[in-house]
Amino acid sequence: MLETVDLSKKLSPEEYQVQLIKLQVRLSRLGFQVYQQQRPVIIAFEGWDAAGKGGAIRRITERLDPRGYVVHAISAPSGDDKEHHYLWRFWRRLPESGQIAIFDRTWYGRVLVERVEGFCKDDEWQRAYREINQFERQLVDYGTILIKFWMHIGEEEQLARFEARRDTPYKSWKLTDEDWRNRDKWPLYTEAVEDMLLKTSTTVAPWAVVPANDKYYARVFVLQTVVDALERDLDLSFEKSDGHKSKNDNKKKTEKKKKQ
Repeated sequence: MLETVDLSKKLSPEEYQVQLIKLQVRLSRLGFQVYQQQRPVIIAFEGWDAAGKGGAIRRITERLDPRGYVVHAISAPSGDDKEHHYLWRFWRRLPESGQIAIFDRTWYGRVLVERVEGFCKDDEWQRAYREINQFERQLVDYGTILIKFWMHIGEEEQLARFEARRDTPYKSWKLTDEDWRNRDKWPLYTEAVEDMLLKTSTTVAPWAVVPANDKYYARVFVLQTVVDALERDLDLSFEKSDGHKSKNDNKKKTEKKKKQ
């Protein structure tokens, strides 16, 4: 599946700015409707190291009301999280009704990092595909809007970004020894990603694979996908009727003042 992704897609800086502002304005309006309609939303990000997850998340949240979203940066489990089933720490971080929860890394760590690095047994990560599909089905059946992204870049592009981080003082903190070690296991991770996409892209929770070699294109792709999903799953007649009601109320208030 990954071989079919066209990583050559690009956007010019000028076109990027136009699309970015337009989509962020639409998303801001939709974010208010998420609150009005009390729908929980989950936006889940997975992808290669240095694929641009953080940059995409920043563009999603830039114009959203900060009271309406939360970002969970997921790392290795510790404390109570480590003592429970791997899905437990995600269950307790699910968004409230009317809130957007953005996950930077997700429950898919079970079939990616934990599988490749040997942090769980073979039967555990093999069983996880079914558990994850059931978990996501429960979320969607409850009314959650679930959007999943795999940020995909080429191996050479990843190397270029690693080197840029290494050579840029204010970015060097992003690069760790673990990142370099993971590069050595690129074929193993590729196999794991292929299995994940094949076995967990369902009708209720499909994956959106983002061609992310060009950061501008990737950010617009992500924003467009989020906007499309919210416009499809939210009741936008609610917005129109609410706006119509507000105009009528204002008109009545104005007429009342005139009579007084």
